[in-house]
Amino acid sequence: MNYALIKEHDTANGTGVRVSLFVSGCTHHCKGCFNEVAWDFNYGKPYTKETEDKIIELLDRPYIKGLSLLGGEPMEKVNQKSLLPLILRVKEKFGDTKNIWVYSGYTLEEMQDKNSRCYCEETIEILKRIDVLVDGEFKEELKDLRLQFRGSSNQRIIEMKDVDLSKKL
Repeated sequence: MNYALIKEHDTANGTGVRVSLFVSGCTHHCKGCFNEVAWDFNYGKPYTKETEDKIIELLDRPYIKGLSLLGGEPMEKVNQKSLLPLILRVKEKFGDTKNIWVYSGYTLEEMQDKNSRCYCEETIEILKRIDVLVDGEFKEELKDLRLQFRGSSNQRIIEMKDVDLSKKL
């Protein structure tokens, strides 16, 4: 996996001050995307153990509320394989003191569907461990600058503690 950017102090992509990892690679290609450069899976820098260590170090500050994963598309299969170990490590080290938000163009229903293009063995494991999912493709015709933490009105902010993941489609 490659990544486009790590923001050390992000206040736009979740509650509080956060560390945000923008992964590379996206097959949605939403019209009006704010991060079109990250559609390319080869864009940016390789995600390594050192990258993960840096993210953990950045999270280990009392004023940092959590981690946001966006892109690109974090829920592309190839990206999930690299992000699950990071999520597991964050939860192991910080427990519930740091929350994890994932921004995805896929819907929760697509992520739970074994026949969808984003479903793989890591998908449910990721969904079980994140706190908030912002789902749905960005729709330029539904863009609304008044919305908090999302770009278009079709996108949902889902508290994952309220989701029953045992129901697979």
